[in-house]
Amino acid sequence: MKNFYKLISRRNLYKNARPGSRLYYAQAKSNGRSNLTYLCSIISARSTVTSADVKAVLDSLVYVLSTELASGRIVELGEFGNFRVTIGSIGTETPEAFTKACLRRPKIIFHPGKELRDLLKTLRFERYPTPGK
Repeated sequence: MKNFYKLISRRNLYKNARPGSRLYYAQAKSNGRSNLTYLCSIISARSTVTSADVKAVLDSLVYVLSTELASGRIVELGEFGNFRVTIGSIGTETPEAFTKACLRRPKIIFHPGKELRDLLKTLRFERYPTPGK
């Protein structure tokens, strides 16, 4: 299956770049979306459970992920991968100068399992055809 990229013009962020200069960067182009209903029907077709059962399990997974991540745990889902919460902050010169206001918004990080990481090694990209060219 083909994967495409398109070129996007963005401000040049390199050191010593001319003011106002721009560069082109590749950006992955999606090929549509797969929603939860569609995924549940595919999983149901590959197993002995109904689509409603799959949806119920996935709803429960979201609930459990939320409570476990809120408790400060890393959630490991076997071959699928794991989820964890990270935060960042601005730096201060002394520990005393650091306050909660220095913290940045937390993020949820997903680290894929081996099978998903191996998929990335086999992906091939082509430039998305520009209309009219």
